[in-house]
Amino acid sequence: MIRLLNVYYPTRTVLLLVCEVVLVGACFLLATGALLGDDTYIALFYNHGLLKIALVAVVTTILSYYFDLYEPQIVSSYIEIYFRILLVLGFDCFIFSVAIFFFPDLAIGRFVYAVGFAIVTPGLIFWRKFYEWLCSHKIFRERVYVLGSGDQASLLVESIRSRPDIGMEVVGWRGSESNKEERYRHWVKDLVNFTNSTSGIHRIIIALEDARNELPIQELIGLRFQGTIVETSGDVFERLSGKLQLDGLRPSQFLFGDGFRIKRSQQFTRRVASTCAAAIGLLVFLPFFPLVVLLVRLSSKGPIFFRQTRVGVGGRHFDVLKFRTMTTDAEASGAKWATKNDPRVTKFGMFMRKTRLDEVPQLWNVLRGEMTLVGPRPERPEFVPWLTSELPFYYLRHAIRPGLTGWAQIRYGYGATLAETKVKLEYDLYYIKHMCLGLDLLIMFETIKTIVRRRGAQ
Repeated sequence: MIRLLNVYYPTRTVLLLVCEVVLVGACFLLATGALLGDDTYIALFYNHGLLKIALVAVVTTILSYYFDLYEPQIVSSYIEIYFRILLVLGFDCFIFSVAIFFFPDLAIGRFVYAVGFAIVTPGLIFWRKFYEWLCSHKIFRERVYVLGSGDQASLLVESIRSRPDIGMEVVGWRGSESNKEERYRHWVKDLVNFTNSTSGIHRIIIALEDARNELPIQELIGLRFQGTIVETSGDVFERLSGKLQLDGLRPSQFLFGDGFRIKRSQQFTRRVASTCAAAIGLLVFLPFFPLVVLLVRLSSKGPIFFRQTRVGVGGRHFDVLKFRTMTTDAEASGAKWATKNDPRVTKFGMFMRKTRLDEVPQLWNVLRGEMTLVGPRPERPEFVPWLTSELPFYYLRHAIRPGLTGWAQIRYGYGATLAETKVKLEYDLYYIKHMCLGLDLLIMFETIKTIVRRRGAQ
């Protein structure tokens, strides 16, 4: 897998994206050459044609990303993939038609865009078919052996087999064997066979909850010296899921592992960037403020704004500010988590939650230094003591300022149970471990996609 902005992406997905960018550019270059003939050189190099074609490729790639064409775990059906490609190109045509109407200089030449889209449509569809055919060959798969038993190993095998986009193939796993000695003999036999085999093994993943006195060290070292990659299941899970597994997570990983370095200079840079962005955001929203206030007022009786105490950095309490989305008697019986299709939420309140419009006033919390743009979402103090006692390392969420959006929000969504909060904590710990400005920018970009697709809100 390839690491970009501290996030791991399957190599196949990155190559797919790069090839499609090149393909779109090549189709429009072909259309330019076919229609303009001898004037092609002038159009490309003197009239900024190359830059315009690059813009088409970038817009097409962004639209493909927003339509989940690079998320095979979300969209796996061939018919749906081809349908979404047509949707992407349809939006492409609309965007550039409107842009050329208002800015005629964006045109490369007469009918160039029309012919370009006519060429790129079958081009992308045939390329996707060829890509699927290419990836189906065993020569392009990584042979993986899972050395382990129990739930952890079973979950790992299931995760790998459910993700064909990562290009891994589990060629060996003994399953759940309770007898320790028998398990050890089987592992030694398998590793010796891999050592003597011509096909060999590319990667060995150790999936043991307690590896002491159970690992076939000599055989593993022999394979390691032959070029086989040996790693733990925790590292693989982290790359595949973008989160740290709480089960099996030890304090030593925080002390001696990579990441988890919260530098003052880094926090100062993030604070400055968040403050500037919050100020700009409030100024941009200012013309729409009266309309939102009116709609909140008409939706139900009560105040326009809703104040709620949350836990911030260092465990300090602060009042978060939001547009009111619930009825005024929503918590007459006490504090409780929101649920899907919560009856306490007003109709306009549900719209604001889906579009994250209700959280715009929290930009004021960002200006006050109580929050930042990206970070773990602040939890209510009524739930924090209980969650801290139930979930290990929950207190680490308070090592940094909470955020308007976060890694857990774009990857998982809202958590309304202890199990869901545990998953969100795993994503939050991943963010704290790999926190950087580049990852923050990626989260902001993904947040826009989440809002546009109206995902994750309750």
